[in-house]
Amino acid sequence: MSLEKEELLKKLKEAAINGEADEVIKLSRKVIEAGINPLEAVEKALIAGVIELGDKWINGEAFIVDLIAAAEAMKAGLSILKGEITKRGGSIKYRGRIVIGTVEGDIHDIGKSIVASLLEAAGFEVIDLGVDVSAQKFIEAIKQYNPDVVGMSALMTTTMLKQREIIEAIKQANLRDKVKIIVGGAPTTEEWAKSIGADGWAPDATSAVELVKRLLK
Repeated sequence: MSLEKEELLKKLKEAAINGEADEVIKLSRKVIEAGINPLEAVEKALIAGVIELGDKWINGEAFIVDLIAAAEAMKAGLSILKGEITKRGGSIKYRGRIVIGTVEGDIHDIGKSIVASLLEAAGFEVIDLGVDVSAQKFIEAIKQYNPDVVGMSALMTTTMLKQREIIEAIKQANLRDKVKIIVGGAPTTEEWAKSIGADGWAPDATSAVELVKRLLK
């Protein structure tokens, strides 16, 4: 590895760890201009940096806000580098693909977004459908993205019933055996998850990441 390349990837990694999205974008463009393999930049700088910070967070050496900022910076870099990777016929190696969303009728975003950020920090590709996501949107996302896991969040007792409805709709669409389904949110429990036919439940964001890892072993 040339000194220039090594220095550029080091700076890109540090910018990702520090959650400096603008700097990550600038350095990602420099990576392309310098003719550096964009896939190497993603895996050795962006993803490696966020995973490193994720490990620090697990050990109590970083805060959740740092991790969310780093995940956002990583996404900013990916938006620049992905196109170049595709041009070269390459693809990013993720640990798995996750589709996640807050169910229909529920607009709570924070918990779901933290889970998404932690999953990204752990090396997963995350397609975040946002909030107020209908059964049809989950079904369309499964067909479009072919995820390994679908995660559904509900923060109210009235909307957690939608988790059951969505799972039933996924079954009716003959897609249930194609994905693992996990649920979470304040009113939900492990018993609830089992009763609606989900593959797992997590009480918090950290547990959700560990659950996904177990399901995909």
